[in-house]
Amino acid sequence: MSRRWQRPSAFAWILLLAGLALFLSLARWQWHRAQEKETLLASYAAAADAPLRQYAALPETLAAEDYPRVAARGHYVADRGYWLDQQIHEGRVGRRAIAVFEPDGAPRRLLVDLGWVAAMPGGPAPVWPDLPLTGIELHGIYAPAPGGGLRIGGDALPRQASWPKLTLFVDMAAVAADLGTPVAPRLLLLDADPDSGFVRSWTPAVMPPEKHRGYALQWFTFALAAVVIFVVLHWRKSN
Repeated sequence: MSRRWQRPSAFAWILLLAGLALFLSLARWQWHRAQEKETLLASYAAAADAPLRQYAALPETLAAEDYPRVAARGHYVADRGYWLDQQIHEGRVGRRAIAVFEPDGAPRRLLVDLGWVAAMPGGPAPVWPDLPLTGIELHGIYAPAPGGGLRIGGDALPRQASWPKLTLFVDMAAVAADLGTPVAPRLLLLDADPDSGFVRSWTPAVMPPEKHRGYALQWFTFALAAVVIFVVLHWRKSN
């Protein structure tokens, strides 16, 4: 009993090549996502201890991996703010307080993330903090807006009359329209302050790089399995 190679049909070749292209492209995408997450986490870690830069002197656009720690002088805008709802911290549900800040020497208002506070669904709402309305200097990381919940039901901000307003996500364009004034493309994540009453832990809530690499390995394994199955099916026994 010996084995001989049975010539694959054109359909078999097409099926194999299509499967390999799909599996390898997905493996490559997951591997690149792991590298992006490593860069993101490293940028946040470096920003925590980076020297302060003046917010008013920042360029209009920043590199995606640039998360500067800045100092911004100005004042909070009275009676304006947002609760970012359904935010998880260490397994607990809460909200993040997003205040509106008027920076000196800047044409656009700046959203300021005051941090996280516990707020169970159906329970009492947290109290909005008393913010100084005179000139102050804020220190924090200038970073993209946090992710949020599913955008179901469209923009809910215009339907609310009282402040602070409740939202499941921070959409800069929607906030600008709600405030009637331009806002900066990023927001300020304030430095930690034990007296603030808010938790300020700014590690991004993203899938860790190790998980992306695990998915990449999984897709590469599928590609290898497709090749093995292809060979086994066409390497037939003969008398």
